[in-house]
Amino acid sequence: MPVEDLSDEGLPKVPNLELAQLKFLLKLQPNDDASKARLLSEIQANNMTPFYLECVNDGYFSYDEKLVQQMKNENDKKLQEFDSKIDENDKTFGEAELRENYLAKAQYLCSILDREQALLWLAKAYDKTVTLGPRLDITFFQLRLGLFDLNQDLTERTLDKAKFLVDEGGDWDRRNRMKVYQGLRAMSIRDFQAAAQLFLDTVATFTSYELMDYQAFVTYTVICCVLALERPKLREKVIRGSEILEILHGLPLIKDYLFSLYGCRYADFFRNLAIIEETLLTKDRYLAPHASFYVREMRIIAYNQLLQSYSSLTLKGMAQTFGCSEAFLDKELSRFIAAGRLNCKIDKVRGIIETTRPDSKNFLYQEVIKKGDLLLNRVQKLSRVINI
Repeated sequence: MPVEDLSDEGLPKVPNLELAQLKFLLKLQPNDDASKARLLSEIQANNMTPFYLECVNDGYFSYDEKLVQQMKNENDKKLQEFDSKIDENDKTFGEAELRENYLAKAQYLCSILDREQALLWLAKAYDKTVTLGPRLDITFFQLRLGLFDLNQDLTERTLDKAKFLVDEGGDWDRRNRMKVYQGLRAMSIRDFQAAAQLFLDTVATFTSYELMDYQAFVTYTVICCVLALERPKLREKVIRGSEILEILHGLPLIKDYLFSLYGCRYADFFRNLAIIEETLLTKDRYLAPHASFYVREMRIIAYNQLLQSYSSLTLKGMAQTFGCSEAFLDKELSRFIAAGRLNCKIDKVRGIIETTRPDSKNFLYQEVIKKGDLLLNRVQKLSRVINI
């Protein structure tokens, strides 16, 4: 069954993370007129003066004095309305009404991306909030501000606060919502293992439409799981996952990428990996810093998956299986073998790749000896210092 679309019932898209992605695309392609027009249209529609000035400073737009003045007048007008309500409620109403006005002002400041003032008023609203659920909602606002700029320090600190609140007794919906935030943060810092598990935990209960749509969520889930999960787990959690399969019908590239690796169609997998690198990994602001790492790790996974099935195979045959030249494969395998990432050796004379099974007992024995020697050296140094 497809996941029910609850996008209209979730938290507001404030700040709108799609604008951060548009800005990232402009950074990659400054002459992308379509992205530039869409970004400017959103800025004008929401009178985002601080964000517009930021984009001007970054060189994406030319400064327009008339537009700035027009948007600033609207900002001042709205903020005066909020301040008037706050003054009025401070005199005539209680803490609950004041909190709502604080939060409304903070939400508006988030929407125009006045980050400093937004965080200030979110903190004021938080201090006025007693119940746990609304406190978590305010924390989610702060998290989205951190994710907009990929401010890892702000995101990490706010996630720690959110975990503390959830442990105090957060409800089921907010617990699940926070896992998506945690997964997105983990993916952005290259912790694909944690991201895969967190995304899988929420794939059937996803409601975090303020972060992304469900297709994007499933895309991220597959991208992380293919790298992080062992083959049996991949089959159980992803290949046979009904919610994921339902969405993959509308994502043909991601579907073929997943099934080409699982089905051992390595030439198709390499082709899909190259397309995904070009069209997704390098153009997604969360994944772009890790694109090279991801592609390299996926190649190693594919090579290992094939090599585990044979005691030996020809270099020519393996090159044909992966749809690449023998020279490329020889160079690639040599690099990974030297780094200790592949358990095989290349016989260049016979043109054969021989797989080697790692001797785990011998490896552990060598590790004990190495660490034991290190410990003894440190003890000897310490004893000399003590004797003195």
